[in-house]
Amino acid sequence: MAVTEDLEFSLEPSTSPVADSERDRLLENPGFGSLFTDHMAMIRYTEGDGWHDARIAKREPIMMDPASSVLHYAQEIFEGMKAYRLADGATALFRPEENAKRFQASARRMAMPELPQKLFLESVEKLVEIDRQWFPSVDGGSLYLRPFMFASEVFLGVRPAKEYLYMVIASPAGGYFKSGASAITIWVSDDYSRAAPGGTGAAKCGGNYAASLIAQAEAIGKDCDQVVFLDAAEHKWVEELGGMNLFFVMDDGTLVTPPLGGTILPGITRESIMTLAREEGLTVVEQPYAMDQWKADAASGKLLETFACGTAAVVTAVGTVRSDDGEFTIGGGGPGQLTEKLRRRLVDIQCGNAPDDHGWVKRLFEA
Repeated sequence: MAVTEDLEFSLEPSTSPVADSERDRLLENPGFGSLFTDHMAMIRYTEGDGWHDARIAKREPIMMDPASSVLHYAQEIFEGMKAYRLADGATALFRPEENAKRFQASARRMAMPELPQKLFLESVEKLVEIDRQWFPSVDGGSLYLRPFMFASEVFLGVRPAKEYLYMVIASPAGGYFKSGASAITIWVSDDYSRAAPGGTGAAKCGGNYAASLIAQAEAIGKDCDQVVFLDAAEHKWVEELGGMNLFFVMDDGTLVTPPLGGTILPGITRESIMTLAREEGLTVVEQPYAMDQWKADAASGKLLETFACGTAAVVTAVGTVRSDDGEFTIGGGGPGQLTEKLRRRLVDIQCGNAPDDHGWVKRLFEA
């Protein structure tokens, strides 16, 4: 197979970009996940030829044969990351190398070819560069980036595909939760599991999210913002939300988070929060945490705060937990001091308002 790490991206700018005035209007209230920029990145993979046909082109619908493998066997993975406008006006990414590594890990688990990290990073950077005028000016706004890959071979049969299409699209983003509440309410799923040992829980594949949607719909029906899943074996241990990792702040200065173990997605925000928490003097412990213990600790006051974290939601306080057995409140039901402090520290680093002692921020373009 030919070496394909040094592909040259062809640049095919859109001949019909959104007008400046219309773009400015749209960016006043971008929401999350429904507004998209003018361009997209694409790279194709064919068994025997490797990666080829790297392009930055106009964002438009893609043609798919009805027998495309992904439509039948769901061989697909994706990433979620953001580009930020720094305090000095420069543009930057946050720990993009970790997204590239996780994308490779997801590909391995799904029997897909691993995209070289260099190509992953270059595809993202070139898309941000050509669509840099799409940054929203709203508070906390960013350019949400969605790299993804799927099996494009026209074939019906249960085996790994031989052809794939990798793409990146960009979406100007404001807040993730529509409620705008300072703390979210979550629903405990008693009937559904997100992942099981030996499954795909640690991979960022669409099937994991598809399986969670019925539980998320149930949560919405219970007037909750998100669903929390328990382990599949005993249905006892807290694992993660539909799209975020969980942390528990104890009164003895301990920060507890469920261990990965193959059933939980290794969040990049999760790992960053653990690093920042240790710098704040907390003892960070990755250990199983039971649903019953969560309720008891909240009632006794041993548990001071609970928060969820992820690229889209950043750091979000959990105020109330509901289930078929009732509900309980954590602390005062709003954001706790540590939750707010860790969120601010993370956001300040991401946006260039605080020193980046860990080398997490990758500057792309100056103001």
